[in-house]
Amino acid sequence: MKLFFSKNKISMKKILSPLDKFVFAFCKILEKEVVKYVVVSGYVAIVFGRSRNTEDIDILVEKIDFDKFEKLWRVLSKKYECMNTSNAKDAYFEYLNKKTGIRFYEKGKFIPNFEFKFLKDEKDVYSLENAIRLQINKESIFISPLELQIAYKLALGSLRDIEDARFLFKLFNKHVDKEELKVWIHKLGVSKKTIKKLGV
Repeated sequence: MKLFFSKNKISMKKILSPLDKFVFAFCKILEKEVVKYVVVSGYVAIVFGRSRNTEDIDILVEKIDFDKFEKLWRVLSKKYECMNTSNAKDAYFEYLNKKTGIRFYEKGKFIPNFEFKFLKDEKDVYSLENAIRLQINKESIFISPLELQIAYKLALGSLRDIEDARFLFKLFNKHVDKEELKVWIHKLGVSKKTIKKLGV
């Protein structure tokens, strides 16, 4: 698998997996509805070849007003269902507006699903504003900046998360901004013991 890296863009060619197709189809709807988003967490490692399963795709979305969300809800409802509620108002005001995610799944298939969340803190805003466009063949989505992604995975601290971080760090070692990585490692309070596992 060859990767072509330029500022804020990674290009590659591969045969899309069913999970890739699931992610790209959902993100395509968001782009069509002009809703800014960024895919974060585990899928960012998986799409580049990390061999592991996942049940959910984490996606951060800009804070939009209810009218725009309701329109998006109607469009999504043609193909997807929400695990939390069948009511757009509840989804918006009882979940998203209170900084709680909601889950969307393809009708008839509970797994995999999307955890759909509004931005809630500095790292979320940074992820969206500095998102990388990942182009696979002729399709593209936006993913979290690698430096924050690696630091965040280290901060989570589970064996799987640390392995995700190590995988991304090794794969993109020549392209990762080491100083930016250190900034996020510090901000997220990653321990020195955990940093050593990255092999920095």
